Amino acid sequence: MLLYLVTYDIPSDKRRKKVSDLLEGYGQRVQYSVFECVLEPAKFEELKKRLKKRVNLEEDSVRFYPLSGHTLNQVETWGGVPLTEPPGSFVV
Repeated sequence: MLLYLVTYDIPSDKRRKKVSDLLEGYGQRVQYSVFECVLEPAKFEELKKRLKKRVNLEEDSVRFYPLSGHTLNQVETWGGVPLTEPPGSFVV
């Protein structure tokens, strides 16, 4: 499992709502258009496939940032919700 930071910039209210509703089923919202999702590879592929049906690549932007165990321990959080961590991992 990896932790993915998923961000989006979608000008259409209707598409943005569909994307955020979908992402809420895969992870935790940490900012208005930012989600942390702990996913197995198959779930990550499923998410991308489902998202692709909801976005317009001419107008919208969606980004996926994988955070490995190596970079995960370098993440700093100030306020807000705690960092979502893959099961069995820990931050030193």
